[in-house]
Amino acid sequence: MLEKLMGITRKHHEFYKNSIPLIASENVTSYFVRRFYLSDFGHRYAEGWIGKRFYQGCQFVDELEALAIDLTKKLFNAEHVNVQPISGTVANMAAFFALTNPGDTIMSLSVPHGGHISHDKFSAAGLRGLKVEHYEFDFESFNIDVDATRRKVEKLEDKPKVFVLGASLFLFPHPVREIAEIANEVDAKVVYDASHVLGLIAGKEFQDPIREGADVVTASTHKTFPGPQRAVVMCRRELAKKIDRGIFPGVVSNHHIHSLAGYVATCIEMLEFGRDYARQIVRNAKALANALHDLGYDVVCPELGFTESHQIAVDVSKLGGGDKIAKKLERVGIILNKNLLPWDDVKNADNPSGIRIGVQEVTRIGMKEDEMERIAEFIDMAIKEKKSEKEIRKEIGEFKSEFNTVKFTFEECPAYDFPEIC
Repeated sequence: MLEKLMGITRKHHEFYKNSIPLIASENVTSYFVRRFYLSDFGHRYAEGWIGKRFYQGCQFVDELEALAIDLTKKLFNAEHVNVQPISGTVANMAAFFALTNPGDTIMSLSVPHGGHISHDKFSAAGLRGLKVEHYEFDFESFNIDVDATRRKVEKLEDKPKVFVLGASLFLFPHPVREIAEIANEVDAKVVYDASHVLGLIAGKEFQDPIREGADVVTASTHKTFPGPQRAVVMCRRELAKKIDRGIFPGVVSNHHIHSLAGYVATCIEMLEFGRDYARQIVRNAKALANALHDLGYDVVCPELGFTESHQIAVDVSKLGGGDKIAKKLERVGIILNKNLLPWDDVKNADNPSGIRIGVQEVTRIGMKEDEMERIAEFIDMAIKEKKSEKEIRKEIGEFKSEFNTVKFTFEECPAYDFPEIC
C-alpha cells in the first residue's frame, strides 16, 4: 500500500511538472510557505478566540493568529479580520450566518453569469434557507447591469438583506459603489467574495472593495493569493462581533493551524513581492488573451481588453464545447476547465460554451508575455490537431522544463518536486 501511495503521489507531481497549469482557482506555494504548514501546528487544536481557547497549550497559536490578523490588516487596510475559516465556501457561509436569517432574500450573480455555487440556492445560501434573486446582467460589459438591478430590487416585495459581489468567472471589477448605494437604500449589507482576486487586491492591481463600499470581504487564500488552502473574512468594525460569531461556533471548530502558519508566511511574501507578482499576472492574462484572439479564437470581451484579472474566457461552442476542448487539451498537458458563459443554460453545465483560463500559477513559475504566446500556440496546435497529441505533449514537456521554479519568494525553489521528509 505504501508503494502504491508513493507511486500515485509521485506520478501526480510528475504530471504537473510536465504540464501547463491554467486552472484559475489554483496556485503553488513556495518552500518558505510549505515548511510552516508542515509544522507541529498541524497536530494541534485551538477552538475559540485569542486568549479564550477551550484547549490548553495554545499560547503560541494565539501569537500566530494575532500575527495573521495584523498582517492581513496591513495588506488590505481592513478594520476587522478573522482568519479562522478553512475555505472560501466556509467563509461565505459564515457571512450568511452573521447577516441573515432563514427565509431572508439575498442577491447574487447566477452561475452562468459567473457566480460561485456557494452564492446560490443549491449550495451554501440554500442550506442557510435563503431565497436567492439574481442580478440583471449586461452581456456587453460582461458585468452587473446596475440600472436594471435597481429596478428589479424596487419591485421585490422581500428586499434583499445581503448583496453578494465577486465571482467564479471574474474578468472585470464589479460595481461595488453602485451596488452599495442600492443596498443602503434597503438597509442591506454588501458581501464581496474576493476569492479569485485576493492576490490582485493585495498587489494593488484590482479594485479595493473595502474602500468602494463593501461591508464584508470573504476570500480563499490559494488562487491569485499564493497561499495554502484556507480563507479569511474582513469586515467593518461594527460587524466584528456578528462575523466572529458566525465563524466560531457557526461554521468552524478547530481552524487548521498548520495552514494558518502557511498563510502568515504568504502574507509576508505578498508584502514583499505582491505588487510585482500581481502586475505580471494581469499583463500575462492580457497577453494570452490577445494571442488567442489573434489566432482566431472567440475570446470574450475583445472591445474591453478581454480581462482586468487573472482570468480569460473563451467561447468554444463552435469547436465542440467546453467539455470536449478541456479534455482534448488535458491529453496534451494543458490543464484548464470548462465553464458556463452568460448565454448558457445551467442545464448544459456538462458541456458549456466556454473554457476558463487562469495565468496566476504560470506567472508564479516565471512565465511572462513571450511564454503566453507560446501557450496560445500550443492550445491552437492541440485544438486544430496540427500535430499528434504525443508530439504536442513532448513539446510541452520540453517547454515546461524551463519553468518549474517558484518565483516571487525569498528563496526560489522547485515548484513540483515531491519533497523528501525524514
